[in-house]
Amino acid sequence: MQSQIVDTAQLTPNHQLHVDGHHEAHPDYRLFGLVVFLIAEGMIFMGMFGAYLAFRSTLSVWPPEGTPELELLLPGVNTINLIASSFVMHNADTAIKKNDEKGMRIWLAITAAMGIVFLFGQVYEYTHLEFGLTTNLFASAFYVLTGFHGLHVTLGVLLILSVLWRSRHSGHYNSQSHFGIEAAELYWHFVDVIWIVLFGLLYLL
Repeated sequence: MQSQIVDTAQLTPNHQLHVDGHHEAHPDYRLFGLVVFLIAEGMIFMGMFGAYLAFRSTLSVWPPEGTPELELLLPGVNTINLIASSFVMHNADTAIKKNDEKGMRIWLAITAAMGIVFLFGQVYEYTHLEFGLTTNLFASAFYVLTGFHGLHVTLGVLLILSVLWRSRHSGHYNSQSHFGIEAAELYWHFVDVIWIVLFGLLYLL
């Protein structure tokens, strides 16, 4: 019987057939897509940082007179907590690359808990600040910047919890297939770096 001839020149690279009839593997662009997304988010934050610095440079007194001084203790502890959580999150990725599913789940759970502690610390700070959103330009910038970052932390915690939930099935993540964990880790590192910049701008400068 004469074999059927397939014109592979008319097929796209992602859908060409091997001579044995098997499809070629599709390229995995998920990590690239995530990086593009984080670059876009980073540009939004950079624009907000630029606006804050522009506000600061146009006023002779910053923060404006009458603005209560920010406390450093709680934000400082929150900063240490968030930085430490990045190392904890990396341990989850390291564990799954060794096929240590239990260790991965433990590190993911600890990271999520540390993120929740950060959010509670931020809410506590909000409830004890002596200025509101519309008190002055500094107050408005403070709430917008920290609030937008807090939203990203919340999304990061939800992402980690979703990965943790999916990992309840043994073998869902393993040393060869663990994109969900890598994506959550990369996003969490991004949130961490943004906060370090924010902390320096708002609390230290």
